This record gives sequence, C-alpha cells and structure tokens, in this order.
Amino acid sequence: MEKHIYDEKNGLWYELQGNYFVPCLKLPAEEQRPIGAWGQRHLRYLRQHRKALYTELQITGKLNGYLADLNEQAEAMFLELVKQMTEREGVTEQLKAQDQMLWGAGLRWRPLPKAEAPTEAAAETSE
Repeated sequence: MEKHIYDEKNGLWYELQGNYFVPCLKLPAEEQRPIGAWGQRHLRYLRQHRKALYTELQITGKLNGYLADLNEQAEAMFLELVKQMTEREGVTEQLKAQDQMLWGAGLRWRPLPKAEAPTEAAAETSE
C-alpha cells in the first residue's frame, strides 16, 4: 500500500499513519523579525486572554509580523511619552551636568502634583 496519496478534488497530499491517511498540512512561510519586549508581552496576553486570535494569527502565518509591528508602534509611543515627560518635568542635559543623582531619578522619584480643590464656579457648572 502506498504511503502518500494525492487527492485532486481538494488538492491535498495524504500520508499513511497506522491504518489512517492524515493530510499533510504545512503552515505558510512567515518572515522572521525580532519582536522585542513589547511584542513578548503582547504574545503572553494573546496566549492567556485572546486564544482564538492567537491561533488564527499562528495558523495564517501572521503572528510574527503582527507582533513585530506592534512592538515597533509601542516602542515609538513609549519614546514619545518619555520625551513629553522629560520636557514637562524639566529633565535636561543641564540637570545631568549639575546633579546626576537628581537627573537619574528624574521622572521616577518626583512626586505627582496634587490635584487642586474644585472652585465654587466649577462646582456650579457641574450641577
């Protein structure tokens, strides 16, 4: 008995395993790109909480590209946020030259500004 059979009706090859013919399926080739930290985190999220989407991306061969694109977008967003925060908090190269400890602590150790108490005019407009 033959070990491989081609079915012209559906265009698949079948391989004999034991007493059964099993289709020989291959995943489409996927471009391999590094996915980075943000992509790794999102991969963990997909595996735990979005199993159907994870499986679909994996079967269609789009998982790596999806995660690599997401990583690039997240990295750009992160860098933009850091830039905005450094400008807002006044963390500059001049501060680095003057006080490296304060510069190193920069955005991490500064207390957040306290919320102002609502004024009477603001209270009236909210009613």
